[in-house]
Amino acid sequence: MSTVLKQDDAVDTRHGVILYLEDVTVSFDGFKALNKLNLDISVGELRCIIGPNGAGKTTMMDVITGKTRPSGGSVFFGQSHDLAAMTEYEIAHAGIGRKFQRPTVFEHHTVFDNLELAMKADKRIWPTLFARRSAQQDERIDAVLRLIRLHDQARRPAGLLSHGQKQWLEIGMLLMQEPQLILLDEPVAGMSDAETERTAELLNELRGKHSIVVVEHDMGFVAEIARQDKVTVLHEGAVLAEGRMDQVRQDERVIEVYLGR
Repeated sequence: MSTVLKQDDAVDTRHGVILYLEDVTVSFDGFKALNKLNLDISVGELRCIIGPNGAGKTTMMDVITGKTRPSGGSVFFGQSHDLAAMTEYEIAHAGIGRKFQRPTVFEHHTVFDNLELAMKADKRIWPTLFARRSAQQDERIDAVLRLIRLHDQARRPAGLLSHGQKQWLEIGMLLMQEPQLILLDEPVAGMSDAETERTAELLNELRGKHSIVVVEHDMGFVAEIARQDKVTVLHEGAVLAEGRMDQVRQDERVIEVYLGR
């Protein structure tokens, strides 16, 4: 049964936790992609999730966004939204935005148009047909363009952007939806060193304004954005270790199953 959400529904985060997974299990033909996974993300936190291939990182993101249903355990957004009982649309509408590894922008539309199309608004046919942007909406688009460093590319077709610029544009499109929780899947994969550095700057600017979960393999990038924040290491569908980056790097179990490879 799905949960009906209103446009102005707010996520109850009185206890400071925006995302809570308890004993989450996902099985595929007997294989446990997630095995009693426990994880909680605080309001405004930037959390990096690392681990070897097959550790369950993508499955975890799929469970949070409703793409995969857990076979056991609880998944809550705030104190009241049971994500396991909601559709993908309802979860997105509630305030969770996800960016996949490959950018999915509207390549034949301009950068500006991409942001406008992504804007949180009434998407029904008649309101869309007669909608006119307000000055406040224009200011919002302009602010996001400057944040993602694409203000000078506003009228350029998105298909002509570099790989890194497309990644930033997609992050900007997520921001236009005003999410409370942002999930980023390998955001710097395929980027140049300069683009990776700029992405780290962008995420550090977003720190505290949104709760952010980053799944990433680039340890240099993780070290740059994690700072003194908690890093979670997944292995075989469960949390193997958790702590500051310098702590998990020295954990013998992490070295054995991941960093030492």
